[in-house]
Amino acid sequence: MIYDSPIREQLVTGGKTVTDVSNDICRPIENKASNAWKLGFLISLICLGILGLSLAYTTLVGIGTWGVNKSVMWGWDITNFVWWVGIGHAGTLISAVLLLFRQKWRMSINRSAEAMTIFAVMCAAIFPLFHMGRVWMGFWPLPLPNALGSLWVNFNSPLLWDVFAISTYFSVSLLFWYLGMIPDIATVRDRAKSAKTKFWYNFFSMGWTGSVRKWNRYEVVSLILAGIATPLVLSVHTIVSMDFATSVIPGWHTTIFPPYFVAGAIFSGFGMVLTLLVIARKVNNLENYITIGHLEAMAKVVMLTGSLVGLAYITEFFIAWYSGVQYEQYAFINRATGPYWWAYWSMMSCNVISPQFMWSKKLRTNIVFTFILSIFVNIGMWFERFVIIVTSLHRDYLPSSWMMFSPTFVDIGIFIGTIGFFFVL
Repeated sequence: MIYDSPIREQLVTGGKTVTDVSNDICRPIENKASNAWKLGFLISLICLGILGLSLAYTTLVGIGTWGVNKSVMWGWDITNFVWWVGIGHAGTLISAVLLLFRQKWRMSINRSAEAMTIFAVMCAAIFPLFHMGRVWMGFWPLPLPNALGSLWVNFNSPLLWDVFAISTYFSVSLLFWYLGMIPDIATVRDRAKSAKTKFWYNFFSMGWTGSVRKWNRYEVVSLILAGIATPLVLSVHTIVSMDFATSVIPGWHTTIFPPYFVAGAIFSGFGMVLTLLVIARKVNNLENYITIGHLEAMAKVVMLTGSLVGLAYITEFFIAWYSGVQYEQYAFINRATGPYWWAYWSMMSCNVISPQFMWSKKLRTNIVFTFILSIFVNIGMWFERFVIIVTSLHRDYLPSSWMMFSPTFVDIGIFIGTIGFFFVL
């Protein structure tokens, strides 16, 4: 009896040769930018200008230009910080975890996802830095030699853990991204026409020759970095969640936050990867490289992590009821029925209900539907962070401290500006 092993679905379609692959992948780099690209870049650049003006205004006038008040001392700033860090999660997950599990479908999307990680973390870093109020003293949280008198960082604070976790995550992700690009940069170098271009590509490819020895060392270092990065994927958003979980505020003081935040970060990260790659696939004619199979695999991850996030929402409500603590119970009832009910139900609709459509193979292989759903995921995860932060703070123990939060034009300008910064990069 002859055993026929199942043949894996093709990762690159269209009967491409190695030369065809090089030509197709290098074409967007070697050709002049299209008018559509120039228009998109111009819009992003305008948004980046809004970011510069908003941050300059904040620095000159102060944090009072934001919508924060005596009850809601964290508003859009930390909402946007956690949202951007979450988006940065998928890149390292795709690169590191899928490399360790030998998932070959990562190869078409990992470079884009890694770049997205780095740019998203850069956007996230803006918010806590300017929330300090005195951005020129941003080096104070770093454990530098004690030359500042009696000042020393508080190692018990999860806000300081953020500094370590996110800076380590950024460093490893940047190294992983750059290492992965070295053979690609060498390919562009070998195709370069001018001596100047060839020199710089050779410099950044570190003289890559493609020998067996270099490929062997490349594979070894990639696996080492993947092994380092994988626990970082779990630790970074776990530590971000501890900004909330180590407090005593009802709605925050819960042990479910670390796994719940990690699942949510992977969920939002894959949502953004889908949003970007569906566009890139169409604009750069990469349908043979980013196939329906790739999009379907990412849609399955979105479906799984969306279900985990939904389970976390239900668990939070159950534990609040089971605890018998009236303040915890009120915090969650207020989220669903209080003044910010519209934010809560937007979150539930986008994060819990919409991913369930992905159980249908017909829907998760429909590119237009997948693209629309990915945008809903991005919106829903922003609302999740808004709900966690604002609805837990706007009503304190004393009714005299109850205050509503609404963003100012500076808040909105900074948020739009970070989106512009992200797309410029």
